[in-house]
Amino acid sequence: MTDITTIGIVGAGAMGRGIAQIAAQAGLTVRLYDASSDAVAAARGALEQTWNKLADKGKLSRDDAGAALSRIVTAASLEALADCQLVIEAIVERLDVKRDVFTQLEAVVADDCILASNTSSLSITAIAAVCRLPQRVAGYHFFNPVPLMKVVEVIDGLRTDPVVGDRLSELAHRMGHTAVRARDMPGFIVNHAGRGMNTEGLRVAQEAVASFAQIDAIMREQAGFRMGPFELMDLTALDVSHPVMESIYRQFFDEPRFRPSPITTVRLAGGLVGRKAGEGFYRYADGHKQAPAEAAAPALPRGLKVWVSAVHPQGHDAAVALIDGLGPHRVQASEPPDDALIVVTPYGEDVSTAVFTQGLDPARTVGLDTLHGFDPARRRTVMTSPATLAPWRDAAHALFATDGAPVSVIEDSPGFVAQRIVATIVNIACDIAQQRIATAGDIDKAVTLGLGYPMGPLAMGDILGAARILEILRNMERVTGDPRYRPSLWLQRRVQLGMSLLEG
Repeated sequence: MTDITTIGIVGAGAMGRGIAQIAAQAGLTVRLYDASSDAVAAARGALEQTWNKLADKGKLSRDDAGAALSRIVTAASLEALADCQLVIEAIVERLDVKRDVFTQLEAVVADDCILASNTSSLSITAIAAVCRLPQRVAGYHFFNPVPLMKVVEVIDGLRTDPVVGDRLSELAHRMGHTAVRARDMPGFIVNHAGRGMNTEGLRVAQEAVASFAQIDAIMREQAGFRMGPFELMDLTALDVSHPVMESIYRQFFDEPRFRPSPITTVRLAGGLVGRKAGEGFYRYADGHKQAPAEAAAPALPRGLKVWVSAVHPQGHDAAVALIDGLGPHRVQASEPPDDALIVVTPYGEDVSTAVFTQGLDPARTVGLDTLHGFDPARRRTVMTSPATLAPWRDAAHALFATDGAPVSVIEDSPGFVAQRIVATIVNIACDIAQQRIATAGDIDKAVTLGLGYPMGPLAMGDILGAARILEILRNMERVTGDPRYRPSLWLQRRVQLGMSLLEG
């Protein structure tokens, strides 16, 4: 294969335009084609405006902006791509349409020209199946907006020559992006790994554990994510994210881990798709999210006594350190006195299960999520059972807000909110690694750069404790009976062997 100096891009929409921008800025000649000549002209005009703005801000010199624009060559037909060493297809997500384009391209380009698809959901192997030379066909999945999302998935189909993926990875580096390699499987890496946040967040809401805003606040301010699941779905829009959820679920033959929720089915049917519609899980006024105000914490009862269950030692120790710092009288006894607030700290269980197995008074028992630790800047989650009386619920709320920390009070849930969503995210990433869809390192790089998570899911599992994540999953599976929580063998084996989730 010759050096890649000239590339063709088929499709002048947002993705094609973004790829053209980073390619031209990297010194490549870009032949831009679209079935609509007006779309090509509009794309070139938009790129000129983009480069002028970058030059105005001092992020690009005027000469470099002009040179980049000169490298964007409009193509009136696919035949104009004949001299390209690489052609990237970035058109509608329909297998029949993509196959037709690839068949036409094979009649035009040289035999050593790489053909790549920017598909986000379709099988590279299926696209290549109609090609005369399937070994030169690969996936090259960028993320929108391309210039800002510095990651690209390089997907090897069943018949893709590994050298093709190597060349695409090298080119990604030249264009300022990080390449991650993936085997051709539904969702590749990012869309596959991203199922945990959204599908489990929806499951939490479906069980009426907490409101959309509460779940988002917990995932942002307790678990440390940039956005919660409902903010994220409003941003991507349900007419995009719901079909992806359904597609991956069906492509994995109804794998319970990826089960979608009727919540999004109903909201999509009603047109409540997100920011672009002005209403989704939130309302938007002039593009700004309208979130409900959070109620102030109740007053702390005078002389409050607190007893902490020691059944879960790690959670017990964290809760004791917090409560002793907050100042109420903590009762140190093997059994709770009749006038004390009872605090349990389970991993993967709900309060009802803890009450039942420990023989506690359900009226006075609340759960405290200790997984992410405590400081006044980090949100805390208090969980009640259906039998918890309001005065004890309010006393717990007041207690854990004493130092000014925000507190969410939720209904009974195996794994609270943060525990179950984070454990699901880690578990799905472990299964991607177990299936050898990608290396552990590439999974973490892809998710961090492609989804904006605070860290990769496997590193997250290591930091929080893989054994603790495993305990959460096993308890959730036991309490709910739902196979969606069954632990990945990658996770189970590395806990058993004392290995990092990133090893192997």
